[in-house]
This record gives sequence, C-alpha cells and structure tokens, in this order.
Amino acid sequence: MEFVTLNNGLKMPQLGFGVWQVPDEEAAPAVKNALEVGYRSIDTAMIYKNEKGVGQALSASTVERSDLFITTKVWNSDQGYDATIKAFDESLERLGLDYVDLYLIHWPTPMYNNYVDTYKALETLYKEGRVKAIGVCNFEIEHLQRLLDECEVVPVLNQIECHPYLAQNELKDFCAKHDIFVEAWSPLMQGGDVLNDSTVVDIAKAHDKTPAQVVLRWHIQSGSIVIPKSVTPSRIQENFDVFDFKLTDEEQNKINALDNGTRRGAHPNDMDKR
Repeated sequence: MEFVTLNNGLKMPQLGFGVWQVPDEEAAPAVKNALEVGYRSIDTAMIYKNEKGVGQALSASTVERSDLFITTKVWNSDQGYDATIKAFDESLERLGLDYVDLYLIHWPTPMYNNYVDTYKALETLYKEGRVKAIGVCNFEIEHLQRLLDECEVVPVLNQIECHPYLAQNELKDFCAKHDIFVEAWSPLMQGGDVLNDSTVVDIAKAHDKTPAQVVLRWHIQSGSIVIPKSVTPSRIQENFDVFDFKLTDEEQNKINALDNGTRRGAHPNDMDKR
C-alpha cells in the first residue's frame, strides 16, 4: 500500500474500497473480503444505505481500528448545520464506531445554498475530535473557493468523478494549489468504454496487467486517491494488485491524452436531488 499525507497531517491509504451500489446485505461480506485482501480504507455514505453492513464487517474484523480509515458522507437532504450534526450521529451509530476518519459533504447542491453551513457543522465535528478529517465531494472550483473564503478548515480532499475520459485537470490544479487531494470516484468509468480503449489495452498487454489495473495505476501515479468498487472477490484482489508495476512517463501521457470530458454521473451544478 502507498499512503498520502493529508493537509492536517493525517495519513490515508492511496487505494481504498468503495461500496457505492452495494446492497446492505452484501456490504458485510464484500468489506470482509476487502480487509482480508489488505484494504484498510473503506468509503461509504448514508445514501448508499449500507453503513450497517459496513459496520458489521468492521466489528467482526481483527484489524485494529487505528489501522482502518473509514469515510462516510452527509446526503443532500441532511444539509444545514443542525441537520448535518444529527445525520453524522446516525451514521456513526449505524457504523458502530466512536469516530470516523473522514466525513464528506456528498454534493454541493448549489441551488439550495446550504453547503457552507453544512461544512461549518463538519468543522465542529472535527474540532470535537469526532472526525479525524473533513472534506467534500463533487465540488467545483467556485464551491471550493467559497469554503476557502468563508470557513476556517481547508478540506483535505475533494472526491470527484475522475477517469481517463474525464481527467478534471483544471479542478485538479486548483486543488493542488490549495493542498487539497483529489479522490476519484468512478475511477474505472464504472467499467465503461475506457477499459476497452485500445491505448489502455495495449499498455495493459505490455505490463501483463488488466486494463483496470493500468487505469488504477494511472490514477495513483497522477497523485490521486482512488476507491474502486467491486463485490467480486477476484476483482477485489485484482484492483489491489497495482503496486508491483509502474507506468512510464510516455504511457502516463498517452492515457492523459484520452481526456474527452465524458461524464457518467451528473454535473455538480445540475445535481439537485434531495
């Protein structure tokens, strides 16, 4: 495993295990398997409705709590200062934990204009020691700038849709300038066209690796944190086996050139679902 050091000094595994779209009853065995493979960072959210299953796997695990890095998120309908504190308490109870390592705002939902107050609630939780770090998901530059202008604690990361077809270079540059890590969700484009792209396939053959492993390696060498999701044991293992090879600068540049702005999810400015 490789680690990054967040802007508050906390160390975080660069590769984590995501459980988006994993039903609650499948979350416990999937997380159990991931922990056995060697994952230590687990990414869930209230809206995934699988925090209980994740918590069951954590409770049954022999891995020390101090060696785990657990992330969850506040959903759009729970935004606002008081509602966020309540939502956090409920997430913590479902997870069966005393604290989480990282708490995130799931979407800015700018049309409701609650994300600054929501982030101030995260700051309170951070100051109380109930979370070890705070950050955001799906924030564009203008949303991040408001937090930098109006809040005290700089987010440690911004979790965004990112893959070779959506490299997010401008947003990455802004985050880097302010010591905010980028964490990629949908890092494999949800198994989309990028895994069949001839450039990626050719690079994979050259390293005797799968296209998915090459794309994950591209993220890691680009400095991003990455959280692939799978419930298939062989894929969980495959996604973990990305630390025994390196892409050349030429290969990295070839993958960089694939960026065409294709999204699989909503644009943050259009995501108003509550």
